[in-house]
Amino acid sequence: MNNAEIYIGLMSGTSLDGVDAVIADFSGSMPRQLSEAHISFNPKLREELLELSTGEAKNELECAAKAGITLAQIYNDVVHAALQQANMRATEVLAIGCHGQTVRHRPEHGFTIQLGNPSLLAELTRITVVADFRSRDMAAGGHGAPLVPAFHYAVFHSPAEDRVIVNVGGIANLTYLPMTGDVTGFDSGPGNMLMDAWALRHLGQTFDTNGAWAMTGKLQISLLEALLQAPYFHQSPPKSTGREQFNLRWLEAQGIDAYLPQDVQRTLLELTARSIAHSIKTLSGPVQQVYLSGGGAKNQALSDTLQALLQGIPVATTNALGISPMDVEALAFAWLARQTMRGEPGNLPAVTGARHSAVLGAIYSK
Repeated sequence: MNNAEIYIGLMSGTSLDGVDAVIADFSGSMPRQLSEAHISFNPKLREELLELSTGEAKNELECAAKAGITLAQIYNDVVHAALQQANMRATEVLAIGCHGQTVRHRPEHGFTIQLGNPSLLAELTRITVVADFRSRDMAAGGHGAPLVPAFHYAVFHSPAEDRVIVNVGGIANLTYLPMTGDVTGFDSGPGNMLMDAWALRHLGQTFDTNGAWAMTGKLQISLLEALLQAPYFHQSPPKSTGREQFNLRWLEAQGIDAYLPQDVQRTLLELTARSIAHSIKTLSGPVQQVYLSGGGAKNQALSDTLQALLQGIPVATTNALGISPMDVEALAFAWLARQTMRGEPGNLPAVTGARHSAVLGAIYSK
């Protein structure tokens, strides 16, 4: 492809459902998607990653190293699936942006850990890999997250509309894109993570399709109010969170065994929606439109609940902006890899709390 700028983005998020790959050409004013692919994690790997995330893994260092190798092999498979779908060769790709799998995020202690063995991925694919995006921002005093707001600004900002982009993955994060003025963004709290964990425990399913099970339950106001007392919801940005704060052990400490499982699920859906809506209402400027991305964008019950809470602010998905909600995060890491390869900053200090903008990531040459 003449004058093309081809990058691949890989994203495996807090939901632990698998890895998404997107191939895109960044030579135009907007990224042009060429293909996408997804590979689900098998139950064994998902359980291993969950144990590493919660600190329950035995022989933790060895388990983490082995999981990184397994992840690199899966990343290689999804890269080749995307290349095959696009009818492209590896030599046409400038770099892979690989977020890696977060198993620990402790910005209050100055560190974050993403697994994925980028050296092995570069060896397997014979494509340059950019990884470890969060550490440089954290070294500059930031949270290392969320990182996608910089991409949101690059592709979704409009001089005609004050927008909020909400990514509902395992954790939910939002980006405020005013027509004029500074971009802001932060993690609002749990997205799908608690609902997914509860559905797995009680349904044996990795998620509650369209929130259908949740809507068979009754909202428990006393439980919701207890959950909303979590200190994170009352912190001011910049802020980011993960499984370290929101997990089943935290839920169990709230006395959830006293409720019907479907009532808990309905209340968890409300928790996600209310924490997002509250975050939007606390923004410093007006909002004309909210756009959803991530797996939660497919949860109709969640979308409907959020729409009701926002009292007239329309809620759509990023499909309306030309990018599938399931591709936004992977595409963001393709863009972040491009920023790194060009020597350009990839963070927004107003979002992460870093002292300055920085070129993110480490480069593993092919």
